[in-house]
Amino acid sequence: VQLQASGGGLVQVGGSLRLSCAASGRTSSMNALGWFRQAPGKEREFLAGISGGAGTVTADSVKGRFTISRDNAKNTVYLQMNSLKPEDTAVYYCAARAGWRVLFGKNEYDYWGQGTEVTVSS
Repeated sequence: VQLQASGGGLVQVGGSLRLSCAASGRTSSMNALGWFRQAPGKEREFLAGISGGAGTVTADSVKGRFTISRDNAKNTVYLQMNSLKPEDTAVYYCAARAGWRVLFGKNEYDYWGQGTEVTVSS
């Protein structure tokens, strides 16, 4: 499975971005999908996940501002980010796992995208 993340960029405080992550290859081997981010000098942080059954989980730190969704026909997962803040500046990664459930630990994911950078300017 290969994951290709896109949609990052420079945005002003309060703005919105939608990240996309397109999967290719043996997509039948992936079920739960997730988005993480990593800011300089910090650990990679779980943001949101969507299970094989389309149930979603969102981290408290971004709940109410970030929304994850998936389009199985396009093998694509999205992260809609609204009301962006300077502290949202980071590299954003999509990830997939063979398991059905969303898990929070980065080590639980089998496949990773290359990351897309988001910068929120004040």
